[in-house]
Amino acid sequence: MAEEMVNRITDVSIPGVPPSERVPNFAEDRFRVQHINPTMYILNTDGEVISSNLPLEQENGNAYSQLVNGKEEVETFTSAVNNKKYYAVKKKIEIDDELVGWVMMVESKDKLTTVKQEYSQLAILIVGLAIFGWGAIYFLSRRLALPIKQVAEAAKQVQSGNYEISLSDHIKEKELYELVSSFKQMAGRLEQLEKTRTELLAGVTHELKTPVTSISGLLQAVNDDVVTGQEAEQFIRMALVETTKMKTMVGDLLAFNSFAVDAVPVNISQLDIDNFMKDLIAQWKAVQEQPDIVTKINLLHKKVIISADLVRLQQIMTNLLTNAEQAISGIGEITISLSEKGAYVSVIVKDSGSGIPPEEQAFIFERFFRGEKKKYGIRGLGLGLPLSKMMAQSIKGNLNLIESTEEGTCFELLIRKEG
Repeated sequence: MAEEMVNRITDVSIPGVPPSERVPNFAEDRFRVQHINPTMYILNTDGEVISSNLPLEQENGNAYSQLVNGKEEVETFTSAVNNKKYYAVKKKIEIDDELVGWVMMVESKDKLTTVKQEYSQLAILIVGLAIFGWGAIYFLSRRLALPIKQVAEAAKQVQSGNYEISLSDHIKEKELYELVSSFKQMAGRLEQLEKTRTELLAGVTHELKTPVTSISGLLQAVNDDVVTGQEAEQFIRMALVETTKMKTMVGDLLAFNSFAVDAVPVNISQLDIDNFMKDLIAQWKAVQEQPDIVTKINLLHKKVIISADLVRLQQIMTNLLTNAEQAISGIGEITISLSEKGAYVSVIVKDSGSGIPPEEQAFIFERFFRGEKKKYGIRGLGLGLPLSKMMAQSIKGNLNLIESTEEGTCFELLIRKEG
């Protein structure tokens, strides 16, 4: 501040203002912010005070004149007024390299010590807050990083083919909980898909090998004259049946792959839903293999036109009815109910079978998935429902499982109305 005062006093850009009047008022504000109010003196070359920002203490006048003659810029002296120790900082006032006076700042040691202590306390407080803040950030970062690190380790396990991961569910942070929960669901889904893929390879091999073996054995028997006459004709018919089954499975594979890559054209036409369903159910009853199963239909009993692909719609309904028939053991009932549902016609297919186990219901529309009951009792590739859902979506409809209990299963097919 003393240096700054010297610069202002010697500033030639302030014309018409005597140096004695250039003591800036802002000096008081500057020091007040720092909790001290030093006395500032302007002295001539003889050490006489010519200006001050505070009333001059005449008793110390001789002390000031002695201070300017000292060699050090910072001097100490004891006041003759209150016997307190003071610090004085002096700076030369030079104009054109000629000494014209001095600027001296004076403040008591007590006040300077108090300010130093306050700054020390403030520094301690700032350092303490910084340490506390760093500790809080470190604690929170470790708390947030731990679940992420565990997920990363679990991801490595999944990558190596180990789906038996263990992640904590007791996470308070919502985002982290959702991350961990989603990852666990993904791992479970991947495990199921991997299991399905393994079963698929075994299943496809078994399902295709069985008819091939049957066909080979039947034809070999006919070729070797093991059977002749009507029995040989019966063997040939059996071989043709097995050939048809194998052709159907291969056809399902090809159809599914075609729909998966949107390679199958869809021919939309307008159909009266009641007439379509009556014809379909009549054809179904004609080829139904289990006579103890009763098929009922509840029509709209009015003309409602739908937009759909006739062939695809027949495939979907045939597959739903076939599944319903396979789910019923012995005497049972299949009910088809039509109703309007906004821009769609809802077709409910309900059977009185044993139902789908709850743990399998989430996977019934997965390709190649086959439940435990079908896996060993009914031949197939597990493409019926996935393919039916894809065909329903291709005609801007949908296929969903409504419910499945021990009393039966209920599917809903949504078909878009005309327009």
